Amino acid sequence: MGDPKGFLKYRREEAGYRPVEERIRDYGEVEKMLPDEARRAQAGRCMDCGVPFCHWGCPISNIMPEWQDKIFRGDWNGAYDLLRETSSFPEFTGRVCPAPCEAACVLAFNDDPVTIRQNELAVIEKAFELGLVKPEPPATRSDKRVAVIGSGPAGLACADRLNRAGHRVVLFEAEQHVGGYLRYGIPDFKLDKRIVDRRADLMVQEGVEIRTGIYAGRDISGEDLIRDFDAVCIAIGAREPRDLDIEGRENHGIYFAMEYLAQQNKIVSGEHIDENSLISALNKDVLVIGGGDTGSDCVGTANRQGARSITQLELLPQPPLHRPEHEPWPLWPKVLKTSSSHEEGCVRMWNILTRKFTGENGNVTGAEAVQVAWTPGDSGKMNMAEVPGTGFNIKADLVLLAMGFSHPVHTGIVTAFGLEVDTRGNIAVDSAMMTSKRGIFAAGDASRGASLVVWAIQEGKDAADGIHKYLTEPE
Repeated sequence: MGDPKGFLKYRREEAGYRPVEERIRDYGEVEKMLPDEARRAQAGRCMDCGVPFCHWGCPISNIMPEWQDKIFRGDWNGAYDLLRETSSFPEFTGRVCPAPCEAACVLAFNDDPVTIRQNELAVIEKAFELGLVKPEPPATRSDKRVAVIGSGPAGLACADRLNRAGHRVVLFEAEQHVGGYLRYGIPDFKLDKRIVDRRADLMVQEGVEIRTGIYAGRDISGEDLIRDFDAVCIAIGAREPRDLDIEGRENHGIYFAMEYLAQQNKIVSGEHIDENSLISALNKDVLVIGGGDTGSDCVGTANRQGARSITQLELLPQPPLHRPEHEPWPLWPKVLKTSSSHEEGCVRMWNILTRKFTGENGNVTGAEAVQVAWTPGDSGKMNMAEVPGTGFNIKADLVLLAMGFSHPVHTGIVTAFGLEVDTRGNIAVDSAMMTSKRGIFAAGDASRGASLVVWAIQEGKDAADGIHKYLTEPE
């Protein structure tokens, strides 16, 4: 390593965020970037640890110590060359990955881990700045054509890898612009959509054909795909939202989080939204049900829209501030996460069950809720029970359901191909990521279930490897 004692010399320094009073007035990215010298010092904290558990903790197996050393030495070209060996889109993961690598960092055993995620982002942005990222179309082309359905992180990764292998790839996207969840699910204040366009433009220059506004299974049939392509990869994500089937759900003003987030992202990009369909938090009391990242994104968006108040409810207990004993290093610890959106203002509540929505003249006016307690059962499964006397009312004229997703939407391409699904409703695949129908593959949340962007990227790459083998090896 460049500085074997760097972890003793330098404390962890994060880039931080733009001031709250500034950032809530726009949708620009909130996270800042450290100067090069400060970033080199942070990379110098990477230890000569012998066994790099960060590599083990990373779903795409980034070789962190090697490119950390390159950063420390100021060799951005070398750092980029090492990073791109494993990472298809470091500009995405460097912004939105929760960094399981940092939880597994050896330094995290008894100290603050290396700023791996921010270092990764620094490498790719410096590479673009220095002109190191250039179109690299394959030298030769096969005669095989592959359709990739869905242009989220899994679909992009699959298309990119297959194209680099020389196959002719057509990427289908139901929306008007490429990116899938990256574009419509993640707010611009976390991921500027020009970053998505920059990568998509690069892929087009390398030979990937992108067709937007085409809903597979409706605008193009399963029969057409089988006839026109040698293989198909389904990467449509897990978009079937979990609902809350309680009294009052029919009231107007209750929306799924993705409806809300996708609409605001379209507005930011300049798309027209009919006024009658507009979902706005302006001067409203907003209730967000669900304490995860999607709920946090709703909080940040509502703050920017001018909400009067925001309350976020979570059914589960509040996570601990520090790593619990039953999740020792290098495992991923479930600890309290306070996002930039939370810092901008909201009331967070845990152990809360929403019993009923209240309404007036067909419009939601609030919710009735109660505190719950969790106790271990005989089988080890936690049991939930309402705490007597803890019921209360919450005023709300906009409710956002951010309770996650159950499985991919089956209507459309899944039904068109007659694919088998597993017990959770996800597309069933084998070890090569092939579905129950020969030549049809699936990747990302569509087969794994709702998960991290970094896992979607890796599964997209795995599906591409399975497709390549299917296309090139004899039966």
